[in-house]
Amino acid sequence: MEKKLIGVDLGGTTIKFAIVTKDGEIQQKWSIETNILDDGSHIVPDIIESINHHLDMYNMTPDDFYGIGMGTPGTVDIEAGTVVGAYNLNWRTIQNVKESIEAGTRIPFVLDNDANVAALGERWMGAGENANDVVFVTLGTGVGGGIIADGHLLHGMRAAGEIGHINVEPEGYLCTCGNHGCLETYASATGVVHIAHDMAEEYAGNSELKKLSDAGEEITSKLVFDLAKEDDPLAKMVVDKVCHYLGMACANISSILNPAYIVIGGGVSAAGKFLLDQVEHYFEHYAFPTIRETTQLRLAQLGNTAGVLGAASLALQFVD
Repeated sequence: MEKKLIGVDLGGTTIKFAIVTKDGEIQQKWSIETNILDDGSHIVPDIIESINHHLDMYNMTPDDFYGIGMGTPGTVDIEAGTVVGAYNLNWRTIQNVKESIEAGTRIPFVLDNDANVAALGERWMGAGENANDVVFVTLGTGVGGGIIADGHLLHGMRAAGEIGHINVEPEGYLCTCGNHGCLETYASATGVVHIAHDMAEEYAGNSELKKLSDAGEEITSKLVFDLAKEDDPLAKMVVDKVCHYLGMACANISSILNPAYIVIGGGVSAAGKFLLDQVEHYFEHYAFPTIRETTQLRLAQLGNTAGVLGAASLALQFVD
C-alpha cells in the first residue's frame, strides 16, 4: 500500500482531519471540537489522541504515512515547529507543537499559518491548477492571504502575505492593526457592513438597504450582496465600492508578483460571479497592460477542504 499524508486544519471551534493520497485524493476525513480551556492545553493532546484512534480504527500504523501537515492560527516558527499568539486558541505562550505531535504519533510533522495552508490547498487541488505562481485572498471576518511564488510559499522575515493590510485608502477606516485604510476594513465581511451603514446615513433615495439600516436591523455582507443582485441602488453602490478597493489591491499585488492566478475565497466570495465580474472590472482598470494579459482572477473551489488539503500538501516534503 502506498504511503499517505495526514492533513490537520486547526480552527478555533473545530479541528478537521483528512487522510490524503500524495495525489491529493481525500480518503478519510473527520473532525473534533477544539477545546480551548486551560490555556488551550488540551488541543495538542486531543490531536494526538484523535490521529492515533483513527489509525487504530483503519488498521494503519505510523509507517503507512509520509507525514502530518497542519495549518494553525497564530505566528508560526516553521523551523522550530512552534506557535505563539493564537489568541482564539488561548495560546498566548510558545507551544512546542511539532515536538509533541511527533513524539505522540511517531510520524514526521510540519506546520504553517492557516491562511498560507489554505493557499496551498487552492493551489494544489483547486482554482490554482498547481501553477508555480498563485496568490490566495480570503475574504472573511478579516482579509487574509497566502502567496506562492516559483512553487514556494513566501514567508518573508515574519509576515509575508498580509494582504488584508495593503493600504487602499490613506487616512481611511481605522483597522485593528492600528493603521488607517487597510483593505481588510473595506473588503471583509465586517468592512462591507461598515460601508453599508456609512453610505446609508448619507443616502437620500429609496432603498431597502437604507430602510433596514435606519431601522437598526442587522445588516450582513450576504444581505448587502443579495440586495445588490436585486438592483437595490444603495446596495449596488456599496458593492461597487468594495469591488473597487479589492480590484485595486489585486492589481497592485499583480504588479509585484504577476501570478498566473489570484484566487478569491472566504465567506464574502460566496457572492460568486457577481462579485468576481465587478472586481475584474477594477482590476483591469488599474492593472499594468502585461498583467491584464497574464494574470487571471478566479473564485476559490475547495471551500472548507482547502485547509486540510493544503496542510496535507505540506507533508509532501517528506515524500522520498
